[in-house]
Amino acid sequence: MSLLEKFYTEEHRIFRDALKKYCADKVTPFADEWEEKGIVPKQAWKDFGAQGFLCSWLPEKYGGVGVGFEYSIITLEEIARTKQSGFAVGLHSDVVVPYLYSFGNEEQKMKWLPGCASGDIITAVAMTEPNAGSDLAAMKATAIKNDKGYLINGQKTFISNGINCDLCIVAAKTDPKADPPYAGISLLVVEDGTPGFIKGQKFDKIGMKSQDTSEIFFEDCQIPAENLLGEEGAGFKYLMEKLQQERLFASWASQILAEIALEVTIDFCRSREAFGRPISRFQHNSFKLAEMATEVEIGRTFLEKLTLDHMEGKDVVMQVSMAKSWVPEMANRIVQQGVQLHGGYGYMEEYLIARLFRDVRVHTIYAGTTEIMKLIISRMMGL
Repeated sequence: MSLLEKFYTEEHRIFRDALKKYCADKVTPFADEWEEKGIVPKQAWKDFGAQGFLCSWLPEKYGGVGVGFEYSIITLEEIARTKQSGFAVGLHSDVVVPYLYSFGNEEQKMKWLPGCASGDIITAVAMTEPNAGSDLAAMKATAIKNDKGYLINGQKTFISNGINCDLCIVAAKTDPKADPPYAGISLLVVEDGTPGFIKGQKFDKIGMKSQDTSEIFFEDCQIPAENLLGEEGAGFKYLMEKLQQERLFASWASQILAEIALEVTIDFCRSREAFGRPISRFQHNSFKLAEMATEVEIGRTFLEKLTLDHMEGKDVVMQVSMAKSWVPEMANRIVQQGVQLHGGYGYMEEYLIARLFRDVRVHTIYAGTTEIMKLIISRMMGL
């Protein structure tokens, strides 16, 4: 029994069973349709929220049910098994909304959080720019204070939930001349429909096709002063504080896809015959599957320990950076080997391994590239 399984109670099982049934009825049957359209309908978000599956960790006063982070992992696991990677409820519930909860004032929380839990408000966070990805301090977007609040100008790109979002948390420089540059970054909340808030093209990606990723432009976008999130100039610090959970969550996404890839590959190898016997019985294939299973088991054991430490409030930034550098790379190895063991069938869209192959590739890039993770680890080692 794994560390998290020991932690789970009957309530966890009931939650998982309800979520599994809901996904089987309301998500998986539409996976191909959403993939083809390149977006998940907003109604799907509202239906999901109506079941209590969005932002379940929020206190009841804000629309949640006040459960622990482990419920978010259960949600991620079950969503990952719906044969699509575009219903980005984890990004919304466990990456973006925590900014509102942790740094928003009471008025902001009461205004936005209930809608986030119900699915009436879909969120996005806009950090990356065309020439400022990993180097956030190099961002050019500005939010200049005036007598009406803040005037935002600039461009953001690769914004997940960019088309669907009703609320966007934007990182911009309220003090472009600050030294060091990151000291001038603030977080601001922009609501859909605000003049000057322009959603650009929806990108045609090689994977995660049903997840709407877009560019966003701000052209003299005026927002009220009340939409400043937290303190002016503290944006970079806020982003760093939340990266531990974001990267832990991203590592879990990779882990789960690796587990699914291993499962479907084992099933295929047991059923596919060549030279009069299942291909799983050939020594090379059985050894390869054993190696894959070992890597997947190592990943889960590491992540479960990190998750429990994170839930206890421990500082595991270095270990999470290790996870984010290793688990997505491992997942890519597992999926690629799965395609190879499927043979020609692994290249066919009708086989899940093909979709996993294109969906998992970006995992080594988003939420901090493998290379940036290694840089963080080496610096924390004093190198």
